[in-house]
Formats: sequence, C-alpha cells, structure tokens
Amino acid sequence: MGTDPTFSGEAIIRVRGLKNSFGDQVVHENLDLDVRKGEILGVVGGSGTGKSVLMRSIIGLQSADAGTVGVFGKDTDEEGRNAIAVRKRWGVLFQGGALFSTLTVSENIQVPLREFYPELDPLLMAEIAGYKVVMTGLPAEAGPKYPSELSGGMKKRAGLARALALDPELLFLDEPTAGLDPIGAAAFDELTKSLQRTMGLTVFLITHDLDTLYAICDRVAVLADKRVIAVGTIPELLELDHPWIQEYFNGPRGRAATAAIARTEEQTNAQTPKQVTG
Repeated sequence: MGTDPTFSGEAIIRVRGLKNSFGDQVVHENLDLDVRKGEILGVVGGSGTGKSVLMRSIIGLQSADAGTVGVFGKDTDEEGRNAIAVRKRWGVLFQGGALFSTLTVSENIQVPLREFYPELDPLLMAEIAGYKVVMTGLPAEAGPKYPSELSGGMKKRAGLARALALDPELLFLDEPTAGLDPIGAAAFDELTKSLQRTMGLTVFLITHDLDTLYAICDRVAVLADKRVIAVGTIPELLELDHPWIQEYFNGPRGRAATAAIARTEEQTNAQTPKQVTG
C-alpha cells in the first residue's frame, strides 16, 4: 500500500445518489463516494460496472439521471465562472492518452493553457510545456514530436504532461498503465506517486492493475452491483466476504501481487542499515 498517507478527512469529491443509464441499461444506481484530499484512490470493478462513466460524471462529461456530484464544494453541473474555476483545478489523463494526432507533444500540452489562459505569451506557453515534458520523465526532444512518433509509454507520459499543464490539485487517471509492460507500468506508478507527493495532488485512479493498487493507492473503491460496495485499504477489503472482492484480490494475480510486494519489503528491510546500540 502507499506508505504514510497524509490525506485529510476533507472530501475533495463527494458523490451522492448517482444514477447513470443508457436506454434501459442502468449502470449506476444510488452510488455514493467520497474522495479525500491528498489521497490516491484506486477505483476497481468488473467489466460493465461503469468505472469510466463514473469519472466522466464527476468531471461533467456525462449527464447523470439523478444524484449530485460536488468537486471542491461546487456542483459540477453548474455553468459559468464557477464551473470554469473548478475545471482549472483538475487535470485528466484519458485512457490511451487521447492526444491530438495533428499536434506535437508541446502543442498538446498547451491546449489547456490556450483554453483557460489565451492571453499568455506563446513563448511562455512553450516554456511551460517544456517544463511539463521534463517533469513527466520524457526527453526534452519529445516536445516537437507528434504522437505517432512516440511509444505507448511515452504517449501516456505526454498525456500526463497535458493533464498537469495547469498545476492542478486533483488528477484523474483512467487506466494509466494499460498496455504497458511490467517495467513501464512500475515506472509510471513511481512517477505518479512522486508527483502526488511533490505537488500535493489528490488522485482518482481507475485501474485493473493489482500491482498499482498495492504499490501506490491509499484506499480502493470497489464498483459492483451498480454502486460502490466498499471503500478502504486492501487489508480492510480482504476482510469482506463479497464474492467479487475475494475473487479479485485472492485470485492468482492477487496472490502474485501480494507476494511481489512482500519480496520488495523484505529486500528494502535487508538493505536498511541496522542501528548499532550499546
């Protein structure tokens, strides 16, 4: 699990009684969720449970049938200056990066700047974009390249750089390690945790990657039965007898992730210098 969580009890995101449906198919019904300031919250669930739909509802891209969604104490259905002020405070990395193919990496990163701060000097925008490129671990020469010239991992980092363009307080990540090899996925996890600590971010992270859940998430929310059935640390969730939770965390992949974390902790403890007393 993420070590030494510093999040407060303050809810940055508060969802109450959410209902989402597509025709006759009800995806969410009476869904409640709080995301605490400063935490990395992992969101998991089986196929069709509406993880991405939930994220889109929170950021205002999906109109709910019922319920309320508040971010930073503001209703995300609001229009006008309040809504714009709230959107400036979050960044979003969509699944696959969702980069504009006709724009360079630098130009992609500048999109939020041009949307919210069109009066900024173009040279300053380019400078900010260059800083975000380096911040997310991309080589400086990635800036003038197009998405088609990037590897899958580099596209994810470029999308992250764009999500961080406005120095947000809240970061949404939708399957950020999907399609990455284990080394690339672990590096992205480490980057996410490092940025969360240095920038004081609150992170809403949709994932199916058990290694990510164990490595960086402070709490995990489980979507099933059209709602959030449980939220807690992984040890807390393992105490529950819901069949999907038990199958997910105690299946072969769950046991492998647990064993890998245990080996890492053992190696860390073995490398820590022992204090000599007496």
